[in-house]
This record gives sequence, structure tokens and C-alpha cells, in this order.
Amino acid sequence: MKRIFCLAAIAICALLLSCAAADRTFGEGAWRTRVASADPSALRAAHEKDGRYFNPWMPMEDVGGFSRFLRWKFSPKGSYTAQERSHLPAVLPGTVGRIHSLPADQDFILWIGHASFLIRIGAEIWLTDPMFSDRALLPKRRTPPALTAEDIRRLGAKRINVVISHNHYDHLDTESLRALPDGTRIFVPLGLKDFVSNLGKSEVVEMDWWQTIDCGSGVLLHCLPMQHWSRRICQGRNKTLWASFLIAAPESTIYFGGDSGYFIGYREIGRMFPDIDYALMPVTAYHPRWFMHYAHMNIDEALDAFDDLRARFFIPTQWGAFDLGDEPAGYPGLDLERTIKKRNVDPLRMLILDVGQIVPIEKKAK
Repeated sequence: MKRIFCLAAIAICALLLSCAAADRTFGEGAWRTRVASADPSALRAAHEKDGRYFNPWMPMEDVGGFSRFLRWKFSPKGSYTAQERSHLPAVLPGTVGRIHSLPADQDFILWIGHASFLIRIGAEIWLTDPMFSDRALLPKRRTPPALTAEDIRRLGAKRINVVISHNHYDHLDTESLRALPDGTRIFVPLGLKDFVSNLGKSEVVEMDWWQTIDCGSGVLLHCLPMQHWSRRICQGRNKTLWASFLIAAPESTIYFGGDSGYFIGYREIGRMFPDIDYALMPVTAYHPRWFMHYAHMNIDEALDAFDDLRARFFIPTQWGAFDLGDEPAGYPGLDLERTIKKRNVDPLRMLILDVGQIVPIEKKAK
């Protein structure tokens, strides 16, 4: 038994040493050079092989597999100030009442929390990655959602539409989807239709990257790449696709970035869709960088992606609800505020919302 404990201790020490080595070898400059050197034509290349999806412009490193995950979990955590540990977005009360007080023809974007937004376009509602539950598998929610599924039922929308970016638990929450009304139309990346249909949803549409669907009422939905991966307990690694989405309405265009690392695709999306009004961009789980850099953007990268998209307004998503990386849940909000000042970004284009905050959509001039 003593020998087993000694071997286990040696193994843990080896993991810690290899983690430290990984920390030393990762460099932001080298990473950005690698991103920039990717071939843009690969954005439209085949992205499935032998039943698994991948990012053809830059396949994900799989060095170490599960042992790499353990190296992260056993590695020393970064230090954060008391303010950084305690900071969270405010939670505004009376969300339903504030919605009803708006003019009936006022389109708007409302932050429910995490990656969940309610977007009203005409008589219809769009939800992004609806997540109303208290836990994302294990992590416990730090701030409550601004709306529940029952609240959304009572809003009286002509139709509820949902876009799901990928199958991770903080983005595809089974209880939240089950609670949405019958007749909700749900758009998912390839491989997820059967899973969502088995939750009791009959209107489920699978989409591939670069596919466009006419959703009626003048709204086009574009399914676009993002740089990520997929896995659930019941679904193997990369057995389902991941995607971002662009909702193009007659008087506004809204990009939902899902959950992504920085990649050359943002430049191509900005080139193809030069009139994006609102970019909902993920800013979470980017510490430690040696482990998180491929699948999650840090604040500088998120702002660079926003520049690539050439959008009018930036709205940060995925912060303030769950502790998913080493950094506290609310840290990205502070980090974003500091970086905006450091980079001298126009603060009027940066919409850092409170939970439940409503942004009236500025319609394009006709």
C-alpha cells in the first residue's frame, strides 16, 4: 500500500512539473502568429471524418488528453484581488414588467445571464443557449437568470425560436429546453437533432456551417463556424458540431458568437456580412492561457474578433454566472472595462450589461 501511495505522489509531481513546463512554453505572440498563418480557404473545408467533427483551419491540440486536463486541475491557481473575486454583474428586478412596459413594436436584446439572451424581433422571440438551471452539471450559478421558461411562456410571442451553439452543459441545458413551450423552433448544429427531439421538441432543425435558412418574416438565420469542441456524458468527444449564428432581420443583424477561441473565421464572417449591428461575444474561462487558449478568447482576442467582424456594438457574454476557468465568474467584466480604457476603445460601442438589462435595438435607416 505504501508503494502505491509513493507511486501516486510521484505521478502527481510529474503532472505538476509538466504543467509548469506547459506554462513556460505557451506564448501569446507565437499563438497569434499561428492563428494568423491559418489558411482562410480551410474555413469551408470538410470538417467531419469518421464520425467526428473538427476545425479544419487549425485542428485542436490533443497532446496529453485527459492527463492535460488533470495538469490544469492540479496546477497552482492564479491570484486575484478581493475585488476581482467578488465582482459580479448586478441583477435587475422586475424583468417581465420592464418588457411589458416597452412599445409593442420595439425590438430589443435582453441578457438573461451567461450565454442566454432573449431577442425580440417583430412578433417573435429568439433565445440563445437558454440556461435557467442552478447548475451547469457541477458548477453552481453565482447570479440568477433574469427570466424563467415560465416567464417566457407568458410574454405572448407569436413564435419562440432557439439557437444552440454546442452541447456543453452550460449551453445546452436539458431542463431549460424541456420547459419551453410546445411549438418552440430550435436550431442546432449537426448531430444534435435527435438529442433535442428526445427532450419532447418536435420542431428541431439541424444546420451545418455556412448554411442559411429563411425563417419567415424577413429573417434569415446563418449558421457559421466557431473554434471549439463538443462532449457530454452521453455523447463522445466531437460527435456533434459547434457553431455560431447570425440572425439577419430586415432592420437589424445580430451575431451570436457561441463559445469560441480566436480564429481567422471572424475576418471572413465580417467580410461576408459587413452590416452586423450587435456582436454577442464570449468572454470567459480563459485562465490559464496555456490550457484555454484554443477554445476560449481572452479579452484582447474578443475585442480583436469584434474588430474583425466590423460590428457596431459589442456585448460580452458568458461571464458572471459560473466559475468555469481559474478566473472568478465576474472577473471578465472587470478585465473588459480595464482593457477598453487601455486600448482607448470607444466606450459607447461597448455594452457591458447587467443581468436583466434591456438594450433597445437601433434599427437601420431605410
